[in-house]
Amino acid sequence: MNGTPASEHDLLTRAKTLAGITLQQLASQLAVPLPANMTQAKGWTGNLLELALGATASSTPQPDFVNLGIELKTLPVNSLGRPKESTYVCVVQLNPTALANWETSLVREKLAQVLWIPYEADNRIPMSARRIGSPILWRPSPEQQKQLRHDWQELTDMIVLGQIEQISSSMGKYLQIRPKAANSRMRVRDRNQPGTSAITLPRGFYLRPCFTRQVLEHEGNTG
Repeated sequence: MNGTPASEHDLLTRAKTLAGITLQQLASQLAVPLPANMTQAKGWTGNLLELALGATASSTPQPDFVNLGIELKTLPVNSLGRPKESTYVCVVQLNPTALANWETSLVREKLAQVLWIPYEADNRIPMSARRIGSPILWRPSPEQQKQLRHDWQELTDMIVLGQIEQISSSMGKYLQIRPKAANSRMRVRDRNQPGTSAITLPRGFYLRPCFTRQVLEHEGNTG
């Protein structure tokens, strides 16, 4: 699986070859050590699949497969096959230009086309034995796009109005904003407030499990 996938078909074919194998099997193929414990595993599965599939964007504000405009999102699921947690989309860029328009927003770019790869995350299954699921190449429906835009607008309006500290994770039907920092001491400058030196926690946009469950269930219904 060396190199960057040349087409959407190539990427999906590669992803389908991973379905059913365990994280240990894939890690061994790529000579990547398994984390010693679960506390060190945050982000590890996503990084492993990026490596396996030839993602190119790394941590840059672009879709993971830049040439295809496709984002890769791993989706940990429980024993019932349902998403276990919210899914990180991207950082909240705290500057007026980034929050000026949904059409040019990083959220919209990241969610324009997504390759979802579910994987087992039941705590009763050892990490080495957890299996990778079937990939889903997805684009938001008009209804989903409309609600995502509504959530984004509502949340970003609060930021622009200087109300970022009033935003809670309960806001937004599908899209939410939550702190996104390695530790509670990290701070960034909010450049939406001219003439101030507003310092706040870094934040990220996340998709609620009720949304990603829709993605999984729709795929199941369509075969």
